[in-house]
Amino acid sequence: MRRTAFILGSGLLLLVAVWNSLTWHLQRFWGASGHFWQAQWERLLLTFEGKEWVLFVTGATYLPVLSFWTFNGLLLVVDTTGKPNFISRYRIQAGKNDPVDPVKLRQSVRTVLLNQFLISLPIVVLLYPTLKLWRDPCRRELPTFHWFLLELAIFTLIEEIMFYYSHRLLHHPMFYKKIHKKHHEWTAPIGVISLYAHPVEHVVSNMLPAMVGPVVMGSHLSSIMVWFSLTLVVTTISHCGYHLPFLPSPEFHDYHHLKFNQCYGVLGVLDHLHGTDTVFKQTKAYERHILLLGFTPLSESIPDPPKME
Repeated sequence: MRRTAFILGSGLLLLVAVWNSLTWHLQRFWGASGHFWQAQWERLLLTFEGKEWVLFVTGATYLPVLSFWTFNGLLLVVDTTGKPNFISRYRIQAGKNDPVDPVKLRQSVRTVLLNQFLISLPIVVLLYPTLKLWRDPCRRELPTFHWFLLELAIFTLIEEIMFYYSHRLLHHPMFYKKIHKKHHEWTAPIGVISLYAHPVEHVVSNMLPAMVGPVVMGSHLSSIMVWFSLTLVVTTISHCGYHLPFLPSPEFHDYHHLKFNQCYGVLGVLDHLHGTDTVFKQTKAYERHILLLGFTPLSESIPDPPKME
């Protein structure tokens, strides 16, 4: 008992020490570059004086959309050509999308673009006056590093709760066939289909979980830009179909697309609490649901059991 307490206590102290050291160094970097970014921000405010809503809409859409399509553009090269081989060997569902169906892909990309420009853009425009009721998102002072970390934690918590329950709701027979089935046309997902969804789902399950956090916190545009970009990159990774080295594991959500009735959340916390990951935990995919720190694909080091004839 004492040995266990000693190990846990030592581990906790080490974790706190590492965390404090990391945040101290990042805070120093943030502080050192803070004057530069503050000056650039004030220059932008002068340029868009009287038209801050244009600055807000441009910032809250341009960087996130650029992040989304840059990352997905690289993934689509692998999806459509199967090359380079050193990427395609990390494919989770072997033999699927090898290469991807071009007709199905074109249809999906068209839907994603419509969702981004006909739904996301107008909602971001409406987000500006909503935020201004609480606090001006284009205020002069940029947020501090520690405040941004707090925001990030709260954004993540709110997104996990809202996405999990809205996602489970969309799996109810009343909504699944008419709304959510569209997204599940891809049983082996690829990155770009992270936003391939019915318009109702795109608003309820894609946009609202990411937007409520900034509204609650009265966030600055700079925080919103980073947060929206992060959410799009993370959801792309979750859908990409490749368990790549040094990136978060997509096994959890990939399994959801394969089986439909498991793994509804983002982090998996609510799935654990509600028991909606029990089947997943009995699979090899669960064993592979780790951060890959080497270059040997986990499908080789932790292979699926041979199929019964």
